[in-house]
Amino acid sequence: MKQVIQNFRSGVLKVEEVPDTICKNGGILVSNVASLISAGTDKMAVDLAQKSLVGKAKERPDLVRQTINKLKRDGLKSTIQTVSARLGTPLALGYSCAGVVREVGRGAEEFCVGDRVACAGMNYASHAETVFIPKNLAVKIPEGVCFNEAAFVTLGAIALQGVRTAEVKLGDSVAVIGLGLLGQLTAQILKAAGCRAIGIDLDPAKVELALALGVDTAIQRGGNVEGAVAQFTNSHGVDAVIVTAAAKTNDPIELAGAIARDRAIVSMVGAVRMDVPRKVYYEKELQLRLSRSYGPGRYDAQYEEQGIDYPIGYVRWTEQRNMQEFLRLVATKAVKLDRLITHHFPIAQAEQAYEIITGKNKEDYLGIVLTYDDTRSDERGSTTITLETGRGADEVNLGLIGAGNFAKSVLLPRLAKASGVSLVGVATATGRNAKAIGEKYGFGFCTTDYCELLSRDDINTVIIATRHDRHTKMTSEAVRAGKTVYVEKPLAISENGLREVVEAVARTNGRVMVGFNRRFSSLSSELKQFFDGADTLAITYRVNAGAIPGESWIQSEEGGGRILGEVCHFIDYLQFLTDADPVEVFAYRSAEGADTVSIVVKLSDGSVGNINYFATGDKAFPKERIEVYGGSRVAVLDDFRALEMWFDGKRKVLRRFVQDKGFDRELSSFIQAVRTGSEMPVSWRSQVLTTLTTLRIADALSSGNPELVNLRFKI
Repeated sequence: MKQVIQNFRSGVLKVEEVPDTICKNGGILVSNVASLISAGTDKMAVDLAQKSLVGKAKERPDLVRQTINKLKRDGLKSTIQTVSARLGTPLALGYSCAGVVREVGRGAEEFCVGDRVACAGMNYASHAETVFIPKNLAVKIPEGVCFNEAAFVTLGAIALQGVRTAEVKLGDSVAVIGLGLLGQLTAQILKAAGCRAIGIDLDPAKVELALALGVDTAIQRGGNVEGAVAQFTNSHGVDAVIVTAAAKTNDPIELAGAIARDRAIVSMVGAVRMDVPRKVYYEKELQLRLSRSYGPGRYDAQYEEQGIDYPIGYVRWTEQRNMQEFLRLVATKAVKLDRLITHHFPIAQAEQAYEIITGKNKEDYLGIVLTYDDTRSDERGSTTITLETGRGADEVNLGLIGAGNFAKSVLLPRLAKASGVSLVGVATATGRNAKAIGEKYGFGFCTTDYCELLSRDDINTVIIATRHDRHTKMTSEAVRAGKTVYVEKPLAISENGLREVVEAVARTNGRVMVGFNRRFSSLSSELKQFFDGADTLAITYRVNAGAIPGESWIQSEEGGGRILGEVCHFIDYLQFLTDADPVEVFAYRSAEGADTVSIVVKLSDGSVGNINYFATGDKAFPKERIEVYGGSRVAVLDDFRALEMWFDGKRKVLRRFVQDKGFDRELSSFIQAVRTGSEMPVSWRSQVLTTLTTLRIADALSSGNPELVNLRFKI
């Protein structure tokens, strides 16, 4: 399928042929008929991507701070790999479209194949022939509304939310500062609500358009705006101001204060400077409110991605209900869109459309609509594309499922250099990412359907690097398909899931390795050798994990939480040092934070491990410190950079110039095992016990009691 994609590193924008999107649970697959280019959001995204690295840094100082902190914590090499991976991620442009439902996922049965729908959402309602839309980001198009009009649904909902934030009432006088596409929609919605609207803009053509579309009065900025407002309101000032302008100056917020009446509301919708002039806002006791996009639910992953709606009795207007109401206004002709559409371009000519909004083509514009072939709505596009970059067959013919930040920054740079490895196919959830990864690293094909990798005879090895909840199913399917599997941790996030994958391995004699990398660090080997001969060990593993927001996918059902998702690393490390099985665990959670946990692990040889996992510290502080006591010896491993060993009153220190968390040796050991047919570098029993132990930690946190780590099924 065709999709508009921008390279964030180079800024190059083009229409690419990428693998077709697939339908997933909780949403619908839509064949686009029309999509709207946002002169605000789309233009800002394109402008940012086309800036130099210095320009990007100036625009996003928050990301610069994150990069500096990572550099201090993880070193130069890791930071460069992470930044490079993020810069190389292709951007999907567009967030407002309309089309026909082609397929319905489980849980989205309120839609039917053939429904006409309008859709919203960055990275969902993109400029692409086919899009997957979570159900709360789609609404049915009412009779009398064409696809071109319905493609305005996101901007219409944004305008409507701005009006709601201003709390206008019948008869109120309201000023709209900025009469671009968003301002024109806002003015029409205000008129539909029974308000008296005055529009203000720098461009005389936009002032004239607003008057033609029914605004009560409009004035060009630079004229006597305050005098016009005074005349319009009998010298009282407006009851509310809605700022829809996009400007780097402070003029809009200053003007809003000047023309507002006492105790008026200023609703900020556009992207402008907000150095609030205290004197006028204080003296008039103005309320400054920020309108958050298209309404309640925006930026809430549970609402947008998981489809959990807010009860209407508590939240009357969600983003989806705003979308529905906007289309109702269009259907009743209370909002007219025909004069707002200045250009139509077929998707194949999208680059020409963006030349207009970026100013490369000096042409007046307002609403630019991309159109798609509506005869293909029943067609199934290809989910797989053959690439010209593929290499020949080798001993390890590899397929990669999932290519998020970890895969791009850690796994792929190493796999691309590995000898004896052929990168055959890559599968990711989005076609744009699959193709970009495939071309960059020399895969033979790219796809959005991971089953394609499992069915291919020319792939003997699969690496799974998806979100955590998919690991069990994909690993089980891969081993049943006869593939050797490397799966990123965790192996499973439930006991039933663990049982499923264990049974699949048992039935097929399959071979699986979980990505527990820390045991493969060169300093880990030195640490273990130092305690060779000690009967039992006492180990303290401190982790300065840092906070992860509750709305992150890691904290959701997809991630399973941080105990299952990350603490498994440290359980594996205890087994590595002791060569013993975990037999009992106890855990206590701090009241300060749900992710701050102290864990005690008893091992079969009498050793004890204490894992202190803290999420309340400073992220700039080194992450991991391991202290080991036993055999009249003491050792401290600091963040896999330095190892300090004490014995017989003597101290020895080993240091590494760069942090070594074991990724290189881990992957090379796995590849060697595949090539030679030898045992996996980590025993299957140990990997299963690690997963089971993390599950028991979660049980202990719930029960408040120690939990036995006993296998209830055969390995």
